[in-house]
Amino acid sequence: MILRPNEPRTDAETDPTLEESLANVRDALGGMRFGQIVLTVHEGRVMQIDITQKHRFGQKK
Repeated sequence: MILRPNEPRTDAETDPTLEESLANVRDALGGMRFGQIVLTVHEGRVMQIDITQKHRFGQKK
C-alpha cells in the first residue's frame, strides 16, 4: 500500500498498528545511511520489520 497525501484514507490506513509500524520504519530510516528495510505482511498487517545496516569503512590504499 502506498499512502498518498491527497487520497482519502480507509479504516485500514488509520489502524493504530499500521501507524506504529510506520513509526518504527521512520525511526529506522532516521538512523540509517546504508542498508535496507524489509516488511513482512500477513493478511494485510505488518508482522515483521527486518533492518539490515551496512557500515562502510575507508578503503586501504
